[in-house]
Amino acid sequence: MFITRMIFKEVWHRKVNFLLAALAVTTAVAFLVAFFTASKASERETARLMLSMGYNVHVIAKDADIGGFLMIGIPDKTMPEAYLQKLAAQNSISYNHLLATLDGKMKWRGMDVVLTGLAPEVCPPGQQKQAMTFTVKPGTAYVGHRIAEVLTIQKDDVIDINGKKLKVERCLAESGGLDDMRIQCSLKDAQDILGLPGQITGIKAVDCLCFEKGDPVATLRKEIGTILPEAQVFQVKSLANARAKQRQMIRNIFAVLLPFVIIACGVWIGVLAVMNVRDRRPEIGLLRALGYNTAVVCLLFLGKALLVGLVGAAAGFLLGTELGLQFGPGVFEITAKTMLRPELSLFVRSCFLAPLFAMLASLVPTVIAVTYDPATTLREE
Repeated sequence: MFITRMIFKEVWHRKVNFLLAALAVTTAVAFLVAFFTASKASERETARLMLSMGYNVHVIAKDADIGGFLMIGIPDKTMPEAYLQKLAAQNSISYNHLLATLDGKMKWRGMDVVLTGLAPEVCPPGQQKQAMTFTVKPGTAYVGHRIAEVLTIQKDDVIDINGKKLKVERCLAESGGLDDMRIQCSLKDAQDILGLPGQITGIKAVDCLCFEKGDPVATLRKEIGTILPEAQVFQVKSLANARAKQRQMIRNIFAVLLPFVIIACGVWIGVLAVMNVRDRRPEIGLLRALGYNTAVVCLLFLGKALLVGLVGAAAGFLLGTELGLQFGPGVFEITAKTMLRPELSLFVRSCFLAPLFAMLASLVPTVIAVTYDPATTLREE
């Protein structure tokens, strides 16, 4: 009770020193809370933006011509559609967003086109994520820009492909690539048109190896090869490297800034604690002369640091959360609504770590206080 009363009297007597120390802790906690609140949205935002670059893993039949596939992107051999479910049923794998496709070149209405059947995108157990591409309903088609332009096809038109009637759901915008010469329909419709029931030409996916060391292609081939020995795996390295470097850059930015803020705030608190010790030397000398031992003096200083940490934790959590919620939506437009929210677990951690941080920063001044000779202090006074 004596210690607590002394601490609160000290806080009241030296309000400016206490407020400045609490401000230092508040700054550190606010930065940390804002960082962790926003970092989830940041990583998710980066991942979503990088996904717009497309799938970077391709699984094709083992006997497919590699040269032909690398030149035109269309395998010349098929494999069972059941392979998709084999991959999707795995729990511990390094890829996601599995999409089975069936591609076939054909002549249609005087044009060379690519017919692509798309199955609904699936994810492994426990890794459910929003699909990267649109889902094509049976009986509908998405027509590439060049095909629609040359053949004057419009939305809601009904087209006949080898006796299969499909309603045009959309005429796609110009891509400047093969997609402009592609008609996309459901996998089942494409299988019927091409006469390949239960077959696919490939499975596309996105690897989850942005932060892994080693060769990602070797990892993917080992994992997928164990599940599908009848298939071969290719990774589009330019896309994979771009995704990995972008996500690593975002994480590294926060990792570099964080220590500077923590160190600066720690030095700030330490300097204030030294000033507090200097101002309280007569008081410390008097307490020691009256018989109060080292433990009492330690508790006075560390108790004040504990109080500074608790006040800074509460204020910093509120400030950091408010900053994250206010400025986050303007930065992370895609994921702000789903990923930006108050993290109550951070409040609990702040209430534990901030007092510990404040006490550690005050440790050296406290040691100075308890080792100072009271006789010297009283003689100077």
